[in-house]
Amino acid sequence: MCDLWKNTLDQNTPSGAIPAQIRTALSELRPARRVKLYNAGSFFDPRAIPPAEDAEVAGLLAGFERIVVESHPSFVQERCVEFAERLGPGRLEVAMGLETVQPEVLARLNKGMTLASFREAAGRLSSRGIGLRAFVLAGLPWVAAAEQLRWTVAAVDFAFDCGARAVSIIPTRSGNGAMDALAARGDFVSPELALLEDALAEGLRLRRGLVFADLWDLETFSACRECFGSRNERLGVMNRTQTVAPAIACDRCESGPA
Repeated sequence: MCDLWKNTLDQNTPSGAIPAQIRTALSELRPARRVKLYNAGSFFDPRAIPPAEDAEVAGLLAGFERIVVESHPSFVQERCVEFAERLGPGRLEVAMGLETVQPEVLARLNKGMTLASFREAAGRLSSRGIGLRAFVLAGLPWVAAAEQLRWTVAAVDFAFDCGARAVSIIPTRSGNGAMDALAARGDFVSPELALLEDALAEGLRLRRGLVFADLWDLETFSACRECFGSRNERLGVMNRTQTVAPAIACDRCESGPA
């Protein structure tokens, strides 16, 4: 479901590479209160982030009020707790890919995760005062167009049931080979921008926590140049304000939020 594998390694991460990358980033980016360390994998996977460097990494992040890392639920174990303790109370947030609660689709994604194991990992985070952020997909393979919105919102709701503080809705992208093969067989259709708009609006209406739409490369999902700018701006406003903005009407295209 993801194209981030293009920039990953075929071997263990070299010693010292992660602290060096963080130092470089901190020297080049503008000051901020929060930082995300997304490594296209699991932060607590010892092959991805060497455990011996946890103390050094935590020290580099001392000036931030919140640190977000990503992880598969199976890696939410004692190392995660120890890293949170190094940072201090209430500062760590772990982002986990829930993707979907549609049972057949989740099983076919081969994530090595069930809804039960996601909930168990979320419970371990909550019990130690560690925040949870969830990733949810908009636009699933093997699911009819009429059912896409329902399953996306259901996943957002489930994430909040598990104690998530924030949920990010990500439109499913092709381009990684697997999704393109599914599309060629008729098992996947790239989501339209309207689905992301509706999913964000319905997620916000739940009023259970923060809900964001992923706007990276958003124009890929738009079929109309005339209204894309306004709809992109609308999503940005909803991300920032956490309120549902008025829908954008466009005479040139038939697509748009319901």
